[in-house]
Amino acid sequence: MRNTGMGSTRRSFAALGAVVAVLATGCTVRTTDGGGGQPPPVRVDVTHGSDQAKNGEAPAGPTSAPPSASPSKPAAAPTRKPPPPPPPRVLWSRGDQGRDVRELQARLRQIAWLLSGPTGRYDATTADAVRGFQGRRGLPKTGRTDTVTWQRLLNMTHEPAKWELYAYGGQPAAAPDPRCLTGRVLCISKTSRTLRWMIDGRTMSTMDVRFGSQHTPTREGTFSVTFTSRHHVSTLYDSPMPYAMFFSGGQAVHYSSDFAARGYYGASHGCVNVRDESKIAALFAQVRNGDKVVVYW
Repeated sequence: MRNTGMGSTRRSFAALGAVVAVLATGCTVRTTDGGGGQPPPVRVDVTHGSDQAKNGEAPAGPTSAPPSASPSKPAAAPTRKPPPPPPPRVLWSRGDQGRDVRELQARLRQIAWLLSGPTGRYDATTADAVRGFQGRRGLPKTGRTDTVTWQRLLNMTHEPAKWELYAYGGQPAAAPDPRCLTGRVLCISKTSRTLRWMIDGRTMSTMDVRFGSQHTPTREGTFSVTFTSRHHVSTLYDSPMPYAMFFSGGQAVHYSSDFAARGYYGASHGCVNVRDESKIAALFAQVRNGDKVVVYW
C-alpha cells in the first residue's frame, strides 16, 4: 500500500514536469501509455504567430481595416470671364437729319473737323468728320456718333449759338408781318433771316437771306420793287448782282455767290442776299415792278 502510493506520486510529478517543459520550450513531448509503450510524438507549437511571420503569412485573428482615403474635394468650377460690356448706344448715323445733327455739325466746326454746314443732314462729309475725330482720340472709327463720341465732343466744345447752328441757312422762317398778308409781297424777316414770297397771305416759297453789316445796314420798312435786272453788276462795288430786284435806292434782293460759299460768316453792303440760286431764279421770274417789299424785325 505504501509503495504503491509513492509510485503514483512520482509518476504525477513526472507528468507535471513534462507539461511544464513543453510549455516552457515548445519541444516535442512524449508520454507513455498505461502499457508502457511509446506513442508517436505530439508537437505543441506555441510560437504560432512567430512562425507565420517567418513564413510571410499574416497572423491569425482580427485585423483592422486599412485607413480609408480622405474624401476628395469636389472639382472647382471653371472660371468664366465676365461678358464684355455692350457697345455704346449710337445716337446718330448717316441718313439721319434734324436739329440734333445740326448741333453735332456745329460742334465739329468749332474744332475744325467740319468746314461746311451745318446742314442738319448726316451725310458722307459728316461721317468722315466724325470718323476723323474718333480716330484722333483712340475711339473706334465707325463714323457713327455714339454716346462716348458725343460726350468727348461735348467736353471739347461750347453750346452753339443760333447762327452757328444755321451758319449756312436752313432756319425756320418767322411768322409773317401783318403787312405781308395782303397782295403780292416780298416778306423779309431780319429775326429769322428769311424771305417769304407771299400772295394774298399764302406763302409761295421761302429762302434764306443775309443782310448788310452794322456799317452798311439794310433799311427796314415797307417798299416796292422799282426795277429788276437779271445780270446786274454793282457800279459802286464792281461786284455781280444777278437776279437783282431793287426796292430802296441801291439796295436790292439778289443772288450772292459769297453767301452761298461763306454763309453767315460774311455780310452784304446793304442788299438782301439770297444763297439758293434756283429759288431766286424762280422768284425773279414771278416778281413784277410795284410788288410790295416789307423788311421787319
